[in-house]
Amino acid sequence: MLAASAIPNTPPGGLMADTAIFDVDGTLVDTNYHHALAWYRAFRRYGITPAVWRIHRALGMGGDHLVGEIAGAEVEEERGDALRAAWTEEFEPMLEEIQPFEGAQELIEEVKARGFRLVLASSGQKAHVEHFLDLVGGRKIADAWTTSDDVEATKPAPDLVGVALEKVGGDSGVMIGDSVWDAVAARKLDVPTIAVRTGGFSAEELREAGALGVYDSLRELHGNLDSGPLARAHR
Repeated sequence: MLAASAIPNTPPGGLMADTAIFDVDGTLVDTNYHHALAWYRAFRRYGITPAVWRIHRALGMGGDHLVGEIAGAEVEEERGDALRAAWTEEFEPMLEEIQPFEGAQELIEEVKARGFRLVLASSGQKAHVEHFLDLVGGRKIADAWTTSDDVEATKPAPDLVGVALEKVGGDSGVMIGDSVWDAVAARKLDVPTIAVRTGGFSAEELREAGALGVYDSLRELHGNLDSGPLARAHR
């Protein structure tokens, strides 16, 4: 088990959290390799052949950052919008293949039952996010959710985390994510992160990015809620 022992029950500054912010893509639903393949195909349309592992390492960033990260500033300037449009065309046929991770719905139900305001946070396109919400029963469980319409800049910028808190009037939050970019973005607002390894990042990388605890799966996280900041909400 990679879960941390003695994870703090309170976020930095001693404030207990009132809001649980769940990343959606790669954390609740198993999308990362679909994203990587769609980006690879989009780049190939323009004669660019990045190694797929490099694309995977950038996942968790939004598309506004990913093109430059993978192909450089010049490609972003000249073809960024076209590449993002190509990614959409490549990704959408895969939507029906995507499934939630085991235990996703049960976990968010339990966290909500413990008194937290629950936000499902994504900077994805509205239609994609709504599809993923349906996969985990999110419309009935969550207090709010986000899409690309809600943010000006995606992760690693902290906009998504800030908007998530604003949507529910939260004072302090806990981020639950699968990538180093989740932890980096949350840390900019002093929001602690709990990470699951469903995004393919190592426990060491996630901790170095700022994660308080790292779990192999949502099931493992669910079984250890009492030992961390999701034990109970502060209201």
